[in-house]
Amino acid sequence: MAPRHTPSLPLLGGRKPSHRERVADALRAALIAGELRPGDVYSAPGLAARFGVSATPVREAMLDLAKEGLVDTVPNKGFRVTAVSEKQLDEYTHIRSLVEIPTTAGLAVTADPVALEALRPVAQEIVTSAAAGDLIAYVEADLGFHLGLLTLAGNGHLVEVVRDLRRRSRLYGLTALAAQGRLETSAKEHLEILDALLARDEEAVRAVMTRHLGHVRGMWAAP
Repeated sequence: MAPRHTPSLPLLGGRKPSHRERVADALRAALIAGELRPGDVYSAPGLAARFGVSATPVREAMLDLAKEGLVDTVPNKGFRVTAVSEKQLDEYTHIRSLVEIPTTAGLAVTADPVALEALRPVAQEIVTSAAAGDLIAYVEADLGFHLGLLTLAGNGHLVEVVRDLRRRSRLYGLTALAAQGRLETSAKEHLEILDALLARDEEAVRAVMTRHLGHVRGMWAAP
């Protein structure tokens, strides 16, 4: 089955992503949303048919995901989705807190209000996707919002560090939270962050970001 959305992530260096990169992003989104499960083995031809593309870019994309530690190669069979330990999730959350909270809070002083307001449709898309239970759209919009904010800080390396951390962590609890109706609580925090930034309230931004990352870690721990 083809994915419902084509990932619309921030471009690297302003260039258009290659077909291989787009396939890799679609596979990451499916993995994060729980459509590709830890421990299961997937073949490139099988995934190609599922996503409506040819096997070659899927095979290349899965090799990229293997380099990131998201999958392992299984000779003559395909790729096995790797599991993430609780210790790893705690470490990823800690690093994200060290990087994202002060950087985002600092934008309350430095960011152009017009650039911040331009992210409102993305923040609203997160809420809409959560309400609809569209997990892939949620993941894509959530990533676009957070990386969009960090891009305003002007440090491309920082953006890539956070992108990599998010790829490695994966939000395994999203499916359960959506079913319980709890995903919308986290989704609405994106609008809170944006409003606090536009109000130039650095401490409020820091508080909401701290709460938000705590919810994110809770998602990872959800059954």
